[in-house]
Amino acid sequence: MDTKSGKTPKKQRKPFNPNGYTIIMLLIFVAVIATWLVPAGQYDRVLDEVTGREMVDPLSFKYIESSPVGFFDAIVAIPLGIRSMSGVIGFIFIVAGSIAVVKSTGAIDAGLIALVDKFKGKDAPLLVVTIIICSLAGSLLGFAQEIIPFIPLGIAMALSLGYDKVVGFDIVRTSTWVGFAASTINPYVVVVAQEMAGLPVLSGLGYRSGVYVVFMLISTAYFLYYAKKVKENPENSVMHGYESEVDQSQFTIEDIGPFTTKHKLVLVIFSIGLIIAAYGIEGFGWGTNQMAALLLISGILSGFAAGYGPNTIAKEFTAGMAGITSGAIIAGFTGAIAIILADGQILDTIIHSLATPLSQVSGVVTVIGMVLLYSIVTFFIGSSAGRAAATLPILIPLSDILGITRQTTVLAFILGGGITNMIWPNMIYVLSFGDIPYGSWVKHIWKLVVALIVVASIAVSIAYFTNYGPF
Repeated sequence: MDTKSGKTPKKQRKPFNPNGYTIIMLLIFVAVIATWLVPAGQYDRVLDEVTGREMVDPLSFKYIESSPVGFFDAIVAIPLGIRSMSGVIGFIFIVAGSIAVVKSTGAIDAGLIALVDKFKGKDAPLLVVTIIICSLAGSLLGFAQEIIPFIPLGIAMALSLGYDKVVGFDIVRTSTWVGFAASTINPYVVVVAQEMAGLPVLSGLGYRSGVYVVFMLISTAYFLYYAKKVKENPENSVMHGYESEVDQSQFTIEDIGPFTTKHKLVLVIFSIGLIIAAYGIEGFGWGTNQMAALLLISGILSGFAAGYGPNTIAKEFTAGMAGITSGAIIAGFTGAIAIILADGQILDTIIHSLATPLSQVSGVVTVIGMVLLYSIVTFFIGSSAGRAAATLPILIPLSDILGITRQTTVLAFILGGGITNMIWPNMIYVLSFGDIPYGSWVKHIWKLVVALIVVASIAVSIAYFTNYGPF
């Protein structure tokens, strides 16, 4: 009680941060309602003999009989969603288990402590180097899910430097998102889109590289500004007042003593695995299956190098998988949303409704509209290849008619399709690996998302006025 006024002070309200599963279930409910309200529609699909991909016929859209999704079918979509995301879930489990083996040897903790001690008082260079490496992994190699198991390590490093979890998440995952959004030669985005547009694979690389640099300058400044605020006053953290229910051991670094030769050998073995995986993705077109296999081998060899027997390796591996179960399974829940929209046959209607107005405005407004269109479509179609197959056959002919170069349309596809990945709620499963509530995340990231959309709009406008191409 306040002795001067005689009033009892009000209790400070805790920030409302709904559980990730709660938000995903709400989105599933919204998707079901949408299948009852949005008219069903359909484009015909045709096989492109050049690329071997199934694409839409842009002139074939028609409304069809509605097929709204019922309550039970919506619940059935959840296990179906988990099955549809099984590749991602399996990858996350295997890599997280492999990292857990390496971490249990003490090599990661000892290495991070040595790194932090070396950069003590010079945090910014360490943060910047991490940001650049992760962003290049997104821009050049197309890393997305591949970086998820490394989020706890980034957070552990950030916390040891006196920052919060969001800083650790930013330097590892958000920087990868930004790099992915400003893809230069990303095989999953650039190569697919260039082939569908009939463009040489590397055409437009110089301008895309310039856009990447601008994106990274803005993002890095944003991350460092937030980090500085948090270090000066922890109450400036967007997570201030958040009470976690998650085991925090994965985010801590234990002082286990000196960084020994054995520790260095373990990290060298695992690092070689990462380097080979990165080379395989770029040079041989490897996917997550090959990367998971390679990191599994690296994890096992690291365990043997530390003096572990097979049983100890298996024990640490399964413990690592158990620790990320919630985050991995929620990825499957998000897959249910796409299944419901597809079963309700409203995805094509949404795309048609978004694309049609673009044919009725000027060229520069159209290219900016494409950026915004892809920013929205990303919510409904998370896969870059799926987004390309569903939309580029519609927008490429439209750009030809309006005198917009195909290279500009592809740029709008790349930029617009990547930025809002950072904020749409169907990426909640990624936040769960950093124990970051969605409400706090939106509070932190929305200004950067808006800034990057503005930059993307300027970039495609310049591309339009300069006839960016070859064509």
